[in-house]
Amino acid sequence: MEKKNDCKYIFVVGGVISGVGKGITASSLGLILKNRGLNVTSIKIDPYINVDAGTMNPTEHGEVFVLADGDETDQDMGNYERFLCSKLSKINYMTTGRVYQSVIERERNLEYKGKCVEVVPHIPLEVIRRIKIAQQKNNADVVIIEIGGTIGEYQNMLFLEAARMMKIEFPSDVFFVMVSYLPTPSKIGEMKTKPTQHAVRTLNSSGIQPDFLIARGDTSLDDKRKEKISTFCNILPERVISSPDVESIYDIPLNFEKEKLSDKLCAVLGAKCKKPDEESWKKWKNFVKHVHNGKNTVKIAVIGKYFETGDYVLSDSYLSVIEAIKYSAYSQNRKPVISWLTSVDFEKDPAKLKELKKYDGIVVPGGFGSRGVEGLISAVKFARENKIPYFGLCYGMQMIVIEYARNVLGLKDANTREINPKSKNLVIDIMESQKEILKNNLYGGSMRLGEYRALLREGTIASSAYGKKEILERHRHRYEVNPAFVGELEVKGLVFSGRSPDGHLMEIAELPKNKHPFFLGTQFHPEFLAHPLEPHPLFTAFIKACIKKL
Repeated sequence: MEKKNDCKYIFVVGGVISGVGKGITASSLGLILKNRGLNVTSIKIDPYINVDAGTMNPTEHGEVFVLADGDETDQDMGNYERFLCSKLSKINYMTTGRVYQSVIERERNLEYKGKCVEVVPHIPLEVIRRIKIAQQKNNADVVIIEIGGTIGEYQNMLFLEAARMMKIEFPSDVFFVMVSYLPTPSKIGEMKTKPTQHAVRTLNSSGIQPDFLIARGDTSLDDKRKEKISTFCNILPERVISSPDVESIYDIPLNFEKEKLSDKLCAVLGAKCKKPDEESWKKWKNFVKHVHNGKNTVKIAVIGKYFETGDYVLSDSYLSVIEAIKYSAYSQNRKPVISWLTSVDFEKDPAKLKELKKYDGIVVPGGFGSRGVEGLISAVKFARENKIPYFGLCYGMQMIVIEYARNVLGLKDANTREINPKSKNLVIDIMESQKEILKNNLYGGSMRLGEYRALLREGTIASSAYGKKEILERHRHRYEVNPAFVGELEVKGLVFSGRSPDGHLMEIAELPKNKHPFFLGTQFHPEFLAHPLEPHPLFTAFIKACIKKL
């Protein structure tokens, strides 16, 4: 007899190639189902031995997204939060390493009561246990679970086994969506379905049959190929959903609804769906209209150190920053033209700093290590002296403090302990609680992570932007502004407009508007709380300053 269950589970898997858009598909599915009155939560399963994403190289893996509870996760978690406008927690993210670690810890604690603990079934059962906890914690009607990697890879076999086992446990409540790529070879000029046919059969070999197939490709899928996929992949033609390349990822939910996907999902799920929320959908459509606005632009330079990967530029290293810029620009009826600049270039050729004058604003995002740091400091000085709107995030705020200490206070060797621990003027230093941790090389999860409160100083840019006295923002860093230098810095005009409730930690640094149109940095990462329909107030204040410069 089938177990009684009040929730529906949708597993999203990928076929043919990686980077086919599973995360955005999962996010879009969540959005259109939420718009039908269902409470949706999302889970990402990463097939890495890493326990979390915190120690992964951003130029290889992309951005590390930090949740409110401090969990360091894959960037897809950011997409889930942005599309669903929700707050997810640690239980919504798992890796191979995290699952194995949990099973081993439970075995050591005798929680298996002396059983022989094996890869199968105990690893898949742990995956299932975590999925159920996430559903309960979020009181979800629908749980969307994205399994990382591509069908046929060894790394995700155990997660597919977990999905298969859940289907046996809840045959009427577990469903599968495959996102597969259909290439159109230029020399042939015809969209090919054969790779997708093989991908579906590989999935079948794991005991899983997809209920829907999202057909990714350069162009829309025609009826002939829908019928072909239906015939050879055992999927009804109406459940083969065309998902062609679009200008913006925010067009994807609209494209899905053109194909009546939410109607089809609701029918298959058997869930208590309401009629589409027209007001919410109208807001999303209006947002997408601004995305396509190409007339009014604002030029933003993002100066970072995690762009280059071989011969390619990987903007995913700063995905949340880029999206946050977009949301605030769109809200001001502007389309951002973003240029990715590498700070190392300013070290090699300082004359290139003059090129910054052609931008309406400069953003320096987070980072670690000494690479390109002097180039960043030079860019900060140039922005301050030439009154170019500047927004520093985490590392970008620390660069403000170092630059100001060097060039305004006259402390020429001012630095951060991270770069030069022998400096006599460590204006950025490590927290006392972290020193012993780092001494033992325990870097994983050793930072100030997750949500922290801050109090704002009245009459400042930050206070005006937020419109309130207390804020809650997410952090990811080890180093802080050294309190020993705060007094000197403020005497010379730098304002610490946001501080921790006890006044010990500096959260926001800025120059008054009568000195600079917008020169502000945050120790936290405001980009993590920017959503398409709810832009972050600091990013919006920055964009407004950039527009005034035009």
